[in-house]
Amino acid sequence: MWIWIFLAVSALCCAIGFKKFVWFLSIGYGFSVIGLGLAYLVYALVNGSVDLILCIQTVLLVAYGARLSGFLLVRELKNASYKRVLKEEIKADEKKMPVFVKAAIWVSVTLLYFAQTSPVFYRVENENIWQFGQAFSLNAVLLPAIGIVISIIGLVLESLADAQKSEQKKENPNMVATKKLYKFVRCPNYFGEILFWTGMFVGSLTSLNNVWQWIVVILGYILIVYVMINGAQRLDKRQEKNYGNKEEYRAYADHTPLIIPFVPVYHIGKYKEEKVEEVKVETSKEEK
Repeated sequence: MWIWIFLAVSALCCAIGFKKFVWFLSIGYGFSVIGLGLAYLVYALVNGSVDLILCIQTVLLVAYGARLSGFLLVRELKNASYKRVLKEEIKADEKKMPVFVKAAIWVSVTLLYFAQTSPVFYRVENENIWQFGQAFSLNAVLLPAIGIVISIIGLVLESLADAQKSEQKKENPNMVATKKLYKFVRCPNYFGEILFWTGMFVGSLTSLNNVWQWIVVILGYILIVYVMINGAQRLDKRQEKNYGNKEEYRAYADHTPLIIPFVPVYHIGKYKEEKVEEVKVETSKEEK
């Protein structure tokens, strides 16, 4: 019964996407993580399975969702340049996307958000709770604690990245952010998000009891990593379109990892090779 309640919470919280379909994957995403974090805490209280680890995990989920949805709401309401970019990217919405397509997206993201956050649910479901006075154990404390540390690092990293990007875009709106965290990786916010969910995944490794639970947790983790990589690819493509013919951008983008620091993957997709050739041709024509 509880799973259906959690799915209903996830669905209700991300239903804002029916207003604007991109909100299924942005503002509605943050709302769903908040709702699920609170729902898991209520479930633990009802089940009598609450410990410090669980409290921290649910607080992290709520903090993550609140920060993300708050940041996105402010950006959409106050950032004029972002509004223009967003308008260009949601032309399908302007053509009145059919309700059944939105419904399919809604169901998909509802399941995704539950799968992402399910490590916390399964910790309670399987009563993998550490009681004070019990011996310290790998199963009950160590891996969940490591996961919490990883998630906190990820949350701090993506929060700093978003703040630094906003600050740098105000200073130079005609260039991508290249300073501070952006010196090491072009999408530190996406990397921080991957770290956050990696922490949730690591924290569940000793709490899963059957194949179904493993499938749900692994699938949720793989899908969110894919979403982040896909988001980085789309950002790369947009930046190539807007800044690809600038020497300053070329020097930065072609030598700074896209999403994982110190991993020399600078662009994703064949379009990049085609774009570089176009830029070289245009540059040579201008020089002549």
